[in-house]
Amino acid sequence: MCGIVGYIGKRDVAPLLLEGLQRLEYRGYDSAGIVVNTPKSPALKVVKAKGRVRELESRVPKRFAGTTGIAHTRWATHGAPSDINSHPHLDADNNVAVVHNGIVDNADELRAKLVADGIVFVSETDTEVITHLIARSQADTLEEKVREAVKVIEGTYGIAVMHADFPDRIVVARNGSPVVLGIGEKEMFVASDVAALVAHTRQIVTLNDGEMATLKADDFRTYTTGGATTTSTPETVEWEAASYDMGGHDTYMHKEISEQADAVDRVLRGRIDDRFNTVHLGGLNLDPREARGIRRVKILGCGTSYHAGMIGAGLIESLARIPADAEPASEFRYRNPVVDPDTLYIAVSQSGETYDVLAAVQELKRKGARVLGVVNVVGSAIAREADGGVYVHAGPEVCVVSTKCFTNTVVAFALLAVHLGRIRDLSVTDGKRIIEGLRKLPAQIQEILETEEDIKKLAAEYAEAKSMMFIGRVRGYPVALEASLKLKEISYIHAEAYPASELKHGPLALIEPAMPTVAIVPDDDLLEKNRAALEEIKARSGRILAVAHREQEKADHTILVPKNEDELDPILMGIPLQLLAYHTALALGRDIDKPRNLAKSVTVE
Repeated sequence: MCGIVGYIGKRDVAPLLLEGLQRLEYRGYDSAGIVVNTPKSPALKVVKAKGRVRELESRVPKRFAGTTGIAHTRWATHGAPSDINSHPHLDADNNVAVVHNGIVDNADELRAKLVADGIVFVSETDTEVITHLIARSQADTLEEKVREAVKVIEGTYGIAVMHADFPDRIVVARNGSPVVLGIGEKEMFVASDVAALVAHTRQIVTLNDGEMATLKADDFRTYTTGGATTTSTPETVEWEAASYDMGGHDTYMHKEISEQADAVDRVLRGRIDDRFNTVHLGGLNLDPREARGIRRVKILGCGTSYHAGMIGAGLIESLARIPADAEPASEFRYRNPVVDPDTLYIAVSQSGETYDVLAAVQELKRKGARVLGVVNVVGSAIAREADGGVYVHAGPEVCVVSTKCFTNTVVAFALLAVHLGRIRDLSVTDGKRIIEGLRKLPAQIQEILETEEDIKKLAAEYAEAKSMMFIGRVRGYPVALEASLKLKEISYIHAEAYPASELKHGPLALIEPAMPTVAIVPDDDLLEKNRAALEEIKARSGRILAVAHREQEKADHTILVPKNEDELDPILMGIPLQLLAYHTALALGRDIDKPRNLAKSVTVE
């Protein structure tokens, strides 16, 4: 959940590392640090600081020369944010420096053994254990020292290691937390995210779990933690450095909301077959006979990806007529689920590295299940572990909270539902109807975005609320859940989401003038049922903001969205609520791209 950047070459390393850390600030963090050396002056020089990267930068001395270095932004797990708990962590002799993403599950046990042997710890972190294990090793090479350390570690890690006795190299290792190598001309990079690399190279190698690498200025090699050599061919990253810039917007979140029309166009491009009114998804690795044998679909995700999966399950049921449901991956992996050979499992993750989802995929694969991935990042861990899948092509999403990736993920599920449906029982007429609806989406999204000023005015009226209720029925319920989550994440206003039909079973007790309700009211066969829920709220003096296709008389305010096919309406109805959350947070002065306590890619439990 933190950021790693490393470099070895001939350039002055500190500015490169600080720039890389700045590109990883979106991931969420509370402290930062940097360590550098040179082959001619191998002594390790370190600076650490609680707070933002700019605080670290202000502490770096003007004379801080080095051509090799590693740096880190930390999101606290073991030990409160502080200078001492910041990474990199060094041993007592300042010979070994380690940066680490992940959690060492057996850190307490290892710490106790090291303390018994006379080691003095200076931090509260689990990472310092790794530093001392490497420093104590009697192995002849840094690779072997690191290998010995990771063999006794239980848990997740992405680590980068420097050693004063081996100033010509950086050694890295991965187990459950991303590590990406950047291949340059007589220089090498390492990071936890390609965002830190693309300004300097687009040639990358992504390490697998259980894999290590040695980086030297003019070469790299990869191998397993057991010592066996692995073959790693660099791949070209799709996105350039400019894709990670704000592009004239005040925040990344606003930029990414505004990019959704183009993003949806990308996920549709080249995938629609007008001749048969169906969809081509070549990466599924699922032939028609196998598709017809599917008896159930189970979708697994966390947070926003889980909500997208809920909408996806509804699309698959309605269009392909296959029983489908979504479940939080974090719950699924711990309840010892029955794994059915006739069930298709779909793992959803924006980053493709979400630990709970990845762990669920690995457990399913161990039990022989067929797993597809719906992810945004090409070459990510889930994409590699799955049997096939769909890339959502949303482009880099930098803001901690997901917007355009959520929208593209739901569109990807619509494509998958049409694909499965046309193989099974979806008629040519209905296939054509949904495809025409999909083609309308980019223009309709742009139409919604052009109403931003009106939504901004509404946000100012509702920003005073201490708590808000979100309701929706059937297709509208996941939209309500996602809108509630967005408001919580960036405005810190308490919000709850309920099925509209459940109001009378308890939540109505909360309704009062000070508790506004946001109601999802599509113009479909449940319109009158949804209007009845508005009547219940109004009878109890509740304020109502409706998101609908026509003005709602019982609502105090209505945000109008263009009508599409009933099945696709949830895609459009969520977008104005992203803007509502954004402008509410803006009115409250929140740090929108860096919401408190959150991180972008959750690679720990």
